[in-house]
Amino acid sequence: MKLLKNCLATIRNAANVCCVQFSPHSTHLLAFGSADYRTYCYDIRNTKNAWCVLAGHEKAVSYVKFLDSGTLVTASTDNTLKLWDLQKTSHCGPSTNACSLTFSGHTNEKNFVGLSTADGYIACGSETNEVYAYYRDLPMPIASYKFGSIDPISGKETDDDNGLFVSSVCWRAKSDMVVAANSSGCIKVLQMV
Repeated sequence: MKLLKNCLATIRNAANVCCVQFSPHSTHLLAFGSADYRTYCYDIRNTKNAWCVLAGHEKAVSYVKFLDSGTLVTASTDNTLKLWDLQKTSHCGPSTNACSLTFSGHTNEKNFVGLSTADGYIACGSETNEVYAYYRDLPMPIASYKFGSIDPISGKETDDDNGLFVSSVCWRAKSDMVVAANSSGCIKVLQMV
C-alpha cells in the first residue's frame, strides 16, 4: 500500500469545512462548502487566495457538486440547493450574483442529507424521509419518493417516518436510476419514470 506523504498545498479557512470536491472537468479546480454559509473555489496551483467565493446560503453549506465544467450545485441546511454559474463569479469579494437558480421543496435544517448530480439532474435527501429529484432549469422538484419505516411489531413498512431522514443519494451516470439510503440503514434503488 502506498502512503500519502507529500502535501502539495494547504488552504486555511476561518470556518469549519463541511465538504470538499474536486472538479471532474478540471485538473486544478477544487470547491468546498463551509460553516460560514459560503462556498470557496480554489485553483490548486495558487492557493494563496480563493479563485471565487460564492455567497447566498443562510446556513452552513453541507455539500458541493459540479454539475458540469461551468456549473456548481451547493446544498445547505437552510432548506435550499443553489445552482452557481462559475462564469459570473468575481475574483474580488463574494460572488452573490453568480447564483442562477435556487431549488426548494425538500427539508434540510440539521442533518446532512446527501447530494448527487448526473446529466443535469440533481438528487438530495430530506429530513422528511424522502428523496427529491430536481432538473437544472426548474426550481421545484420534478420527482420525489417517500421511504416508509418498519413497524417494530408487525415488521411491515408504514408511512410514518419516525424522525428518519434520507442521508445519502447517488445518481447512476447516464441513466434514470438513483440509489438512496436513509438513517435507519434502508437502501432503495429507484428509477425515475
